[in-house]
Amino acid sequence: IKTSIARENYEKLLKRDIRILDKKQLGKLGELLQTHDLIVDALLGVGLKGSLREPYASIVKKINSSDKPIVSIDVPTGLGTDTIVKPDYTVTFHDIKKGMTKENSGEIRIVDIGIPREAAEYVGPGDLKVYYPPPKPISHKGENGKLLVIGGGPFSGAPALSALAALRTGIDLVYVATPSNVRSIIASYSPNIITIPLPSQEIITTHDVDLIERYIPTSDAILVGPGAGAAEETLEALRTIIKRVTDIDKPLVVDADGIKAIGGEHNEIIRNTKTVVTPHAGEFYHLTGEKLPEEEEERKKTVTKWAAKLGVSIYLKGYLDILSNGEITKYNRIHNVSMTVGGTGDVLAGIIGALLSKGVQPIHAIRAAAFLNGEAGNIVFQEKSYGLLPTDIIEEIPTVLKKYL
Repeated sequence: IKTSIARENYEKLLKRDIRILDKKQLGKLGELLQTHDLIVDALLGVGLKGSLREPYASIVKKINSSDKPIVSIDVPTGLGTDTIVKPDYTVTFHDIKKGMTKENSGEIRIVDIGIPREAAEYVGPGDLKVYYPPPKPISHKGENGKLLVIGGGPFSGAPALSALAALRTGIDLVYVATPSNVRSIIASYSPNIITIPLPSQEIITTHDVDLIERYIPTSDAILVGPGAGAAEETLEALRTIIKRVTDIDKPLVVDADGIKAIGGEHNEIIRNTKTVVTPHAGEFYHLTGEKLPEEEEERKKTVTKWAAKLGVSIYLKGYLDILSNGEITKYNRIHNVSMTVGGTGDVLAGIIGALLSKGVQPIHAIRAAAFLNGEAGNIVFQEKSYGLLPTDIIEEIPTVLKKYL
């Protein structure tokens, strides 16, 4: 028994007239299945894939061959694997889970267990607590995330903010590939940032692609766009880089000027990949060609539709953020009016990139990042009010991690 809640409920069972058998008595399972009238399957929950391990695989096979009525709790054990309980009914909590159908779950009954609407629809501290992976005690340098930031040229602050935010999120290494004339400026912001001077001096061009490509395989995630500018030769280079990243299925964040490189017909290069795109309303229109509705629920539907169509995760930034991968969609309102200041988007992109580099799945990375970024901003607002700066947010990221993890 691994959790205090499970221990508490187990102790309640001990006080009741219920016969409890442990795994040492599995040999009696066949007899028990034949001498009882109903089987309640509550072995395993959601999130399984591949093959069931023993003893679960053998138990599932015995349950299915018992010829007795079966009721599964929440989901049939083994859903998502090659060995699954075949229930007559499934009593599922709150909502139908991904992958459940009448064919694999029998008749489905949804039960309200009192989850508040806000907890189901909005990002909160649980998104950070559940999805943030703390470093393992035996890990070495580089094993807790390596992020490559590709940007800068016209603007030097944006890639530096992204890099510093990523480091404060708890990864090991951040590289910034940037035109040679701004490399020393970005390096001067912090000795913690490793800069890669590109052959081009003023802006990123196609002449820089070969050098950048050398660092892509050894990075755990890539962030493209901060401060890169919108020169056509830069956008052409960014498109080439993005295509190289998605071709090897590497986690990717496309932010700011990077979004201009994948608009319209060019969004084909990110389809069905481990990509996060972080547009505001105008950038969303450039990405998709569709203007966002004003009404909240309709905006949500539009973002969800395009996330599904492109096969990516979208973090729409606004007065009410909308986060979706086409299957899971969440709102985020954890921020404040001062976070419209320039640079906060670069901070957010750096946090997302850091979480991707730590192995967090894109939809969960943007959920955790939304809370982490917004809560850090709210802490700053309590002290700095309307004088909040993106660098202030970066310095409060560890405060949030310490409080909630």
